[in-house]
Amino acid sequence: MGSQEQRADYQYEGSGETTGPMAGFDEQKAQQGARLLLEAVGRNPEETGVYDTWHRRVPAMLETLTEGMRPEEKPVMRTFEAETDSLVVKTGIPLYSMCEHHVLPFHGAAHVAYRPDEEMVGLSKLVRYVRWRSRRLTTQEELTSDIATGLIEELNARGVAVEVTATHMCEQMRGVEAATETTTSERVGTFTDADREQFREAIRRDDRTVR
Repeated sequence: MGSQEQRADYQYEGSGETTGPMAGFDEQKAQQGARLLLEAVGRNPEETGVYDTWHRRVPAMLETLTEGMRPEEKPVMRTFEAETDSLVVKTGIPLYSMCEHHVLPFHGAAHVAYRPDEEMVGLSKLVRYVRWRSRRLTTQEELTSDIATGLIEELNARGVAVEVTATHMCEQMRGVEAATETTTSERVGTFTDADREQFREAIRRDDRTVR
């Protein structure tokens, strides 16, 4: 199997047409795919109840839930001069994404911390960035890494830490059919022991508040 870059764009057999993240969203192919899936499970795509499913609803849903695969959808990360070099922590960011193995959702919360260098960003932008990054077919491990490495580039930060805790519907609805939580974390750049403890304490406070 080729690298991720090699797999990102591919050709449908006999079509001579490139598709994938670099090609944007293809509504017609989404319609065709949804229609075929309905047929595969024994439904007539022309039935009143499911005609709009493949013709309109599923393509519209997929377009929204894959915005993170299109750079033009990325939120504008306007920065301003850093007012502090202290750690900035944002906890409890709602996270919804799609498992690339089963095309089922996983959802939970992301916690983000960064130490500014010369620039900072509004806190709402961290929420928007996590949402954008999450809207794609991916794995939790990859998503956690993508958020951390993406933010350190966007913010020119000294260090970024990300922790994600999520529940996967591919576990709940199939397989073991159990509601468990999976936690992944990623740190890039410079993070001191004091930074790590401050981040952990902020997450613990968020957990206590939620529960």
